[in-house]
Amino acid sequence: MKIKNNNNKLFIKHLTALTLSLISSSVFGQIFSSAQNPLSVKWNYISASGFKIIYPRELEKEAQRMANTLPSIYPRIGLGLHQEKTSIPLILQNQGTIANGFVQLAPRKSEFYTTPPQYFDSQDWLNNLAVHELRHIAQFDKLTGTQTHPFPELVYFAYFGAGMPTWFFEGDAVVNETALTKSGRGRQPNWIMPFRASILEGEKFSYSKAYFGSNKDVTPGYYQTGYTMVANMKAQHGQFISDSLLGDIRKRPLRLYPFSQSLKKITNQNTKDFYLSTQEKLKREWMNQLKKDQKENYLSANKKTTLATNYFLPVRLNKNQILALKESKQEARYFVIINDDKSEQKLFGIGYQEQPWFSYKNNTLIWDEIRYDPRYKQRSYSVICSYNFITKKIRKLSSRSRLFSPSLSNDATKIIAAKVELNNQFNLVEIETSSGRILKTYPNPENEILQTPAFDEAGKKIAYIGVSEQGKNLSMLENGTKKIIIANSRQQISRPVFIGEQILFNAHFNGTDNIYAIDPQTKKIEALTNSRYGAFNPGESQDGKLIFNDYKLNGYEITEQILSPKPIGEDAFVDFASAAEKQENTGNVFNNIPDSIFKSKPYHQALNLFSFHSIIPTIDDEYTFGLELQSNNLLNTMSVYTGAKFHRDLKRFEYTADISYKALYPVLTVLYRNRPRRTFYRAKNAIQQGDWRENYTKLNASLPLSFNARNNTYAFTLNAATSFTQRYLPENMPANFIRELKFPMEYSFALNHSTRTTERDIAPKWAQVLRATYNHQPFDNNLGGEIMALESFFYFPGLAKNHSFLVSFNYQKATGANQYSTEISTVYGYNNILAKSKLQNTLLFNYRFPFAFPDWELGPLAYVRNFRAGFFSHYENIGVDTNIGEPKTFGLELNSSLNILRYQPVVDVGARLVFVHKIYNQNPILEFSFNYSF
Repeated sequence: MKIKNNNNKLFIKHLTALTLSLISSSVFGQIFSSAQNPLSVKWNYISASGFKIIYPRELEKEAQRMANTLPSIYPRIGLGLHQEKTSIPLILQNQGTIANGFVQLAPRKSEFYTTPPQYFDSQDWLNNLAVHELRHIAQFDKLTGTQTHPFPELVYFAYFGAGMPTWFFEGDAVVNETALTKSGRGRQPNWIMPFRASILEGEKFSYSKAYFGSNKDVTPGYYQTGYTMVANMKAQHGQFISDSLLGDIRKRPLRLYPFSQSLKKITNQNTKDFYLSTQEKLKREWMNQLKKDQKENYLSANKKTTLATNYFLPVRLNKNQILALKESKQEARYFVIINDDKSEQKLFGIGYQEQPWFSYKNNTLIWDEIRYDPRYKQRSYSVICSYNFITKKIRKLSSRSRLFSPSLSNDATKIIAAKVELNNQFNLVEIETSSGRILKTYPNPENEILQTPAFDEAGKKIAYIGVSEQGKNLSMLENGTKKIIIANSRQQISRPVFIGEQILFNAHFNGTDNIYAIDPQTKKIEALTNSRYGAFNPGESQDGKLIFNDYKLNGYEITEQILSPKPIGEDAFVDFASAAEKQENTGNVFNNIPDSIFKSKPYHQALNLFSFHSIIPTIDDEYTFGLELQSNNLLNTMSVYTGAKFHRDLKRFEYTADISYKALYPVLTVLYRNRPRRTFYRAKNAIQQGDWRENYTKLNASLPLSFNARNNTYAFTLNAATSFTQRYLPENMPANFIRELKFPMEYSFALNHSTRTTERDIAPKWAQVLRATYNHQPFDNNLGGEIMALESFFYFPGLAKNHSFLVSFNYQKATGANQYSTEISTVYGYNNILAKSKLQNTLLFNYRFPFAFPDWELGPLAYVRNFRAGFFSHYENIGVDTNIGEPKTFGLELNSSLNILRYQPVVDVGARLVFVHKIYNQNPILEFSFNYSF
């Protein structure tokens, strides 16, 4: 039996670059970035009452605004936690096209990504970020203190994560953003819609399932779960309940489930009990809301499924077919054609989008998607792609662009899109479809945030959404003249389209998202739908019908029917943050912001390379442990790690230092070790022990590049390294002991391709990984030898969805000092089997598949997400030790993904039974694996 600390590199290590290039952050996702900006970005900074705002020079105006805003609103945001002042660096990031914001420790900082999404709240985007992220700063300050301590941040960060569940961390911030403004996600019916649908449809999710999610069902998620629970806490226990909870956790940190115990102490309910009582309250409130209006039931035009599945933005292609953008727990987003008998035809997959979006007219399909810079992942673009249904060709119409929500004219010759400049200037641009050339830019002197424009039938008028701190408006451009159709309001107005002489759009006048129509001349608004949970994305169909999305329990479905106008109805929305709003009693915190001018100064990257933040304990194994001092600078361009470790078996210390500089195109790393060493050798027919110390210095240069196009990602990595070792203080070493190892050279090259995956996928449906390694000793006559290794990994679809079949062939040739090195993937059980000869090649077959998604809550101990199994047959030294029909090892494995003790990290546990070829006289081997990820 053997315990393994991590999964075999066969499945993980070669896909890391692909995974990183596919990961995207949600709005306020708290997904911390370690990516860099291009060196061409020039930075300034402003100091304002504890906030150090670091920003690209194009964002001077926005930085000045934040310098006035943040100190002004922080006392009101921190009031409920008794936090009035803070000190933190804030970085404004403008190079990317993905909306996000976060606060972190180690190093302590906040980042605002200034490019807004095309669908968000009815207020200014940076204000939106500020009111949410400043609450997180107040939470950190409350739990860890505002006093500066010597290098505690990583420990504090771990303590913060262990002491506070993520749902409270985010739910408290969403309640705060809702209570302190006239906007906030708590006022958006579509944001809480999945939770509402599940409860009213009788789905009583366990606490763990609501918190951690599911591989089969639509679940509330920790934002919505946290929002409703914290709102309920404030309604029952007052404005300072969060302060009391965090204060009690800080006083008594060393407990199992500290948050749950503090909650029970204050409310007499632990987290699970409070969740269940909140769920009952939600059900009562939402049932009462449902009774106030007779909702309409719409039949679905897509096939029924019990799995969470979305069919976005349906349009009628012809009298027999509908086009939509589909995604599910099983399949990444792709275009699908749905026939009248509800059968489906898959067209092709697409890349990551901030929101589902496409436009179809006259046999032409266009959409936008995110493309990343090959090296500097802080920089990304939003490009427009097209597909011609006649020629079947896909084109990229724009490159390195920042264009969003493109919509076609009726004849498909023109595109209207929203463009965002690096200085956060927003404009509508008209684009020629055939060439991608910008024909016209429409002025936007107020610099409203512009969203989802659309042409009328004649291509003369443009409807769009404008957003500012005053709210959202629906406007129309005609001959370049702006006409406001719906003035600024807090309605979640979205996606206007012209149908006939009317503009159809989404809003929530009656407390549920529905489709409305407005006459641009009379400005009379009529309701067209009265959906139970939400209706969205209207489009014109045939025979006077409308085609649109109707939200049901399992996601967005397609409905097509004739709709008659009806009264708007009364607003029956259930505002769970109303009690918190009364308690705070501030109105909109963005009223009366000062307008001072702050002095800005250049921020020199070269003078800000070091930011020491943490001393942490390190444990390499049962024999080696120590302390490490860490530094990561604010722009992620340099990291430093230095420390001391004690070798318990050798009774000596090791001293370490690592520096990695990541601002240049290659990543440069210098590693130094002063370390004790021990070996055993045969001398005079006896085994002798020898010891020495050595200075080991290694220099590594790496060039990591990756590209994404539609649902494909390509990665290229080139790595070169050398080292120098100087040995001294030898004890009981032979006379031929080598004192210096001079500059052995290491080279590696990897080329990867992968298709986009979903949460149920074990591996990409299609992926190829090729890797070559060569190590030799060109500068050292004392040591000869080399090793050349070639590895290949080919992933294929299995027999069913989310199944994966891997074929891997690997070869190495090793001589001299490297003859016993291993640079290729080995058979399972390799370390427990006595070798018959040097390793030369391996051929590995693995078939892996998920087979159950139980969503079991095993009390407070674990939440079981899924079960996966696999079979393998592995060959070694084909043509030397074995034949192709005789595997060295074969067997089966079982894995499961869990959340342990109600903590956020996903733990993957597994067991593998390895049978060994009879020529090795080896008993079956049982191996266990344990891994975790955030």
